[in-house]
Amino acid sequence: MDDSAPLPGFNRIGSTSPFNELVGPLFEKHEGGDRAIGLRVAEKHLNRRRIVHGGMISTLVDFAMGYTVARATDPPVKLVTLSLAVDFAGNATCGDWIETRVDVVRSGRRVAFVSGMVWRVAPEDEERIARASATFLLLHPDE
Repeated sequence: MDDSAPLPGFNRIGSTSPFNELVGPLFEKHEGGDRAIGLRVAEKHLNRRRIVHGGMISTLVDFAMGYTVARATDPPVKLVTLSLAVDFAGNATCGDWIETRVDVVRSGRRVAFVSGMVWRVAPEDEERIARASATFLLLHPDE
């Protein structure tokens, strides 16, 4: 298996920014109205203890929450992260698959409140490794 291969059902997200290209590749999966964003942990995602860096988990969950909110509007909006809180409850290592599942708690015209969980997913089990919440400012194209 390729080092960056996604789990079945995930498709690569096209280029969204130079930064996301550095930390990716990132993948998405849709099931009904739900969206999951994931990646295969690579050497570049590890800290000195050889586990996924907390900054990488924060990056993944921030991207997943913003990406989900932006696509939930018609037309998709640009947005700014106003606040992001991440609590760590586990870890992952090189070769593990991690994914974020997002819930848009409330989205108005100007602000969206979002929560998400980051999971380490293995064939035999799943483990929650982080939870997050964020507030986004929505920037509409007509403004």
